[in-house]
Amino acid sequence: MKRILVTGGAGFIGSHLCDKLIEQGHDVICLDNFFTGAKQNIHHLMDNHYFEMVRHDVTHPYFVEVDEIYNLACPASPIHYQYNPIKTIKTSVMGAINMLGLAKRIKARVLQASTSEVYGDPLIHPQTEDYWGNVNPIGIRSCYDEGKRCAESLFLNYHRQNGVDIKIIRIFNTYGPRMNPNDGRVVSNFIVQALKGDDITIFGDGSQTRSFQYVDDLIDGMQRMMESRNGFHGPVNIGNPNEFSMLELAKEVLDLTGSKSKIIHKPLPEDDPTQRKPDISLAQKELNNWEPRIQLREGLSKTIEYFDDLLSISNS
Repeated sequence: MKRILVTGGAGFIGSHLCDKLIEQGHDVICLDNFFTGAKQNIHHLMDNHYFEMVRHDVTHPYFVEVDEIYNLACPASPIHYQYNPIKTIKTSVMGAINMLGLAKRIKARVLQASTSEVYGDPLIHPQTEDYWGNVNPIGIRSCYDEGKRCAESLFLNYHRQNGVDIKIIRIFNTYGPRMNPNDGRVVSNFIVQALKGDDITIFGDGSQTRSFQYVDDLIDGMQRMMESRNGFHGPVNIGNPNEFSMLELAKEVLDLTGSKSKIIHKPLPEDDPTQRKPDISLAQKELNNWEPRIQLREGLSKTIEYFDDLLSISNS
């Protein structure tokens, strides 16, 4: 048994990680300020004696004795991270400093959940970890993009200067149950619109692409990275290399839901990437042949079932 701290543990991804860690017999401390996290995501764990929920903001120091730290705390959808951009930057930067400082003091291994957004609107395709990115440092998305880029720099420098045991993963578009229905992400948007019979809104002409990863595959890759013992620190891409256009995704959702919703188009937001696809060869090499197992249609079916139940409850 390990004692493990998960910041952002009540969020979409964090709650799935807490589930897996508890299932594996670990002692888990879930840290969250509930800006985007939700108590219902972890409610089923609250009676478990090996699970502890702490309301706390990572921009402030936190002191605890643990073996490992997963630093996931940060709003990750444009609607949420643009709501308070200064707070978003603080969460990424101060959160990283506080968790690195904690890891340094207690000699814990710490993993940073970075993002494919560090690549910006990429000029190479697919994206490899040695690509420096094409990011607008003063655009409306920069609070998230540059916050995460700075956090990566902090992690590497804490390792170089202080010997902190770090791991960095770059997460590509992830979806699944417990996504916030109002977070503005494309998968949840399309599914909720289709289930309600509303128009499905595509920004731009729908030709822009993303690579969609089911949450279970991400958790597997994240844990493999944390457990890797070969001196590999990352960053490493964790994503599904199968690429889909927004139009293809919308049609898949319509087919799986049986919805009669119509597809409409709206202007493309500022700095929205036109292509996003991970090169996962480094993950396959360093993380025991890790690769995604759940493909889009299967993952969408599970996610649609979750949202269908959620909407049924809210309408009852």
